[in-house]
Formats: sequence, C-alpha cells, structure tokens
Amino acid sequence: MNTVTRPRILVVGAGFAGVGCVRRLERKLAPDEADVTLVTPFSYQLYLPLLPQVASGVLTPQSVAVSLRRSKRYRTRIIPGGAIGVDLKSKVCVIRTITDQIINERYDYIVLAPGSITRTFDIPGLTEHAFGMKTLAEAAYIRDHVISQLDLADASDDPAERASRLQFVVVGGGYAGTETAACLQKLTHAAVKRYPRIDPGLIKWHLIDIAPKLMPELGDKLGRSAQEILARRGIDVSLGVSIEKAGPEEVTFTDGRVVPTRTLIWTAGVVASPLISTLGAETVRGRLAVNAEMTLPGQDGVFALGDAAAVPDEAKGEEGAICPPTAQHAMRQGTHVADNVVATLRNQPLTPYVHKDLGLVVDLGGKDAVSKPLGVELHGLPAQFAARGYHWWALRTNVAKVRVATNWTLNAVAGDDFVRTGFQARKAARLKDFEFTDAYMTPEQVRTHVEGAEHKEA
Repeated sequence: MNTVTRPRILVVGAGFAGVGCVRRLERKLAPDEADVTLVTPFSYQLYLPLLPQVASGVLTPQSVAVSLRRSKRYRTRIIPGGAIGVDLKSKVCVIRTITDQIINERYDYIVLAPGSITRTFDIPGLTEHAFGMKTLAEAAYIRDHVISQLDLADASDDPAERASRLQFVVVGGGYAGTETAACLQKLTHAAVKRYPRIDPGLIKWHLIDIAPKLMPELGDKLGRSAQEILARRGIDVSLGVSIEKAGPEEVTFTDGRVVPTRTLIWTAGVVASPLISTLGAETVRGRLAVNAEMTLPGQDGVFALGDAAAVPDEAKGEEGAICPPTAQHAMRQGTHVADNVVATLRNQPLTPYVHKDLGLVVDLGGKDAVSKPLGVELHGLPAQFAARGYHWWALRTNVAKVRVATNWTLNAVAGDDFVRTGFQARKAARLKDFEFTDAYMTPEQVRTHVEGAEHKEA
C-alpha cells in the first residue's frame, strides 16, 4: 500500500489511554498498514498519580514526565498542539498548534482520549484565587508557592499577614486532595524547622470535602484510618463542608468559618475535556457515551476511552455502571481500543472491554499510607510498599522507574529539599491560567470552520 491509500489513524491525547493506544498500534501494525498520528500539547506522558509528590518535592518534575520522543523505535507522528474541535461528518479534527496556528487534520479512524480537566463550580473567586493539581506546571508551581509563603511569613512583622500565609486549604477529600494535603503538610512541617522566626504552631492545613466520608471508595475502615493519620499530623479535616467564596487573602467555608489564607488548592473532582462537547454527540454525565467496544454508536471509525468516555463497566455486572476515571482503567482501555482499531482495519470482530478493579493505593508521605490491593486492607509500611510498588510498576519506561526510585531513595536518606525555583518571579498564576478551557470551539463553530476550509480547497 502507498502513502496515499494508507488509512490515517489519529489519536487525541497523550495520557495513559492515548499513549497506551499508540504504543500498541505501533507494535501490532506493519509500517505500511496505517499512518498513526498523535495530537498532544506536550511530548510526554504525565504520570498523574504522583503529582502530589512533585508538589511536595519528593520527586522532580521530569521523573513523572515520560518523554514520547526518547526512543527511535517509535514511528508515530506527533503534532504539538491541542484538539479544539471534531467534525464527525467530514472526519476532520481541528487543532490549535503550539504556534497558535489552526489546522485541519483529516482522519479515517479517530481515537478520542483527551482526558479531563478540573471540575469547578460557580463559586465567587474560585478560578481567580485557587490552584489546581492537574498538570505538571501546577504541581511545580504549588511547590514554589508553598515554600514562598514560609519565606514571606518569615520576612513579615505583621501578625495578620503571617497568619494568612501559614494557613493552607485543600478542597477535595478524594485521592488527589488527600495525598496533596498529606504530602505538602509533611513538607511544611520539615521546612519550618529551618525558619527560627516562625512558630510551628502557626502552620495549619485544612482538608475539606462536601462528602460525608474521606475517600469513600476505600471503605469505612481505611477511610477512618487515613483521617486519623491526618489528624495526628495536625491536619484539620472537615467533611460536609465546601467553599462559599474565595478571596486573595481569605476563604469562606459553607459552615460560616472564614480562614485567612493565601493558598487554596482545589482538587474536587474532574470532568471530561471540553473537546467532547464539540462533537454534538450523546454524553453521560459529561463523558462521551460509547459502547463496551469503546466505539461511538452510529459513527464510523470513532473510538473514545479514558476520562472523556463513559465506558460501560462490564466487570461490575450492574446496569448503567461505567468505569471510573482512574489510571488503571485508562492504561488497559488504551491497549484494548488499539486492538479494536486493528480489528476494524482487518475486518475482524471487536471485543468488549472488561477489567476487574485491582484496588486502590493512597500514599500519605513518609511511612504513612493506606491501600486496598485486590481487596486486602493494608496500613503503614505494608500499604506504603504496595502504593509505591504499584506506581513504580505502572511507570512506562525503565528510565522513569530509575529516576523515581532514585528520588524516593534520596528523599528517604537525605530528607526534604526546600529550594524555591523562582517560577513565581513574574506574576501569580491560578486555576484559570493552566488548563485553557476557553480554547475550544462550539459544534457550530467547528462545522463553519471545516466547511469554509473545504470551500477554499474546492
């Protein structure tokens, strides 16, 4: 087959699902069988579950950013940019490149794995004053910010300013929020020993969530255990509480409390990428409605998976159950959807995705952890070994595994590092500055744009 007639496979997103799909396609397809293209703003796969450890300085940023260009074996073409619209009728994906050029990429088969963005609500001041924990830049920025609060509090003689700089609020009692609060509290607890002018008792961490339980997926016993660990460290956990409004120097809780703070970290869940809304297709709680084979009903050559798709959870055996947006599902869906794309190319039957959840691991920093691998409840060091062992195994390359293992060992032997890198030297950045949610087109804009391009070509 020549390059003109080779099928074009376009994969959108370089998360667990997208990269897993691309690498599987490269292994299973002959070079002349199809052209594979990957659209991603950054040429690395981010290992999201370890971001709290980047924020706390246990891991360096490059440890969890696995390069997609490192190996010479891979033949996928990478387009540096973000997909901002998809026209299913014309089989065109509209892409904004990193140079701000708008291009149309035609495809025969498209795999939609754009992931998710931070879920926000219409809370006054939230997007202007809160930080997220969804990108590598945010994690690195938060680390700088937290250390800078200690520096600024140490330099200040104003008691009110000190109080606001030494209180920290994390919203979200899921894994991301709990691990973020735990890891950063450990960082500030260690760092304050190097600031003789700061009273350690002034440092206060708050973890709040509107849900009645902390990490309910772990079960009551482990959830309580995690809460007790946080309480012993002095973290104030408030459940059934959220944010009423946020300001530059204080946050108001829904129970009426006003906490002076310059640090609000928002980790209250995720929603599918806005790209999904550009398709004009059916959704389930914002995620693209697909069948068990991860194809879009009624559309030829459209596959969707990961956080952006409502993939039926066949292993649960419950009507309407969909797979949770977790890394273990995304990784397995990536390889499975690649197999289904190959089957489509070769006129073979597609198979449904079935995966039984392997359990959950929560790293609370140091020797503290709670884990539930394969339904077995673990605490302390055994849970920590399970948590870090799973993350280490799930890293895609040996280089990443060596970097992470080295960082963990160095941190265990030498302790925390309190260097501020200077990311904040120019201007403050918050939730609204990192995820570019206003970059996407509406379905009508996509259709108009594609039709205009087709008219010019004609």
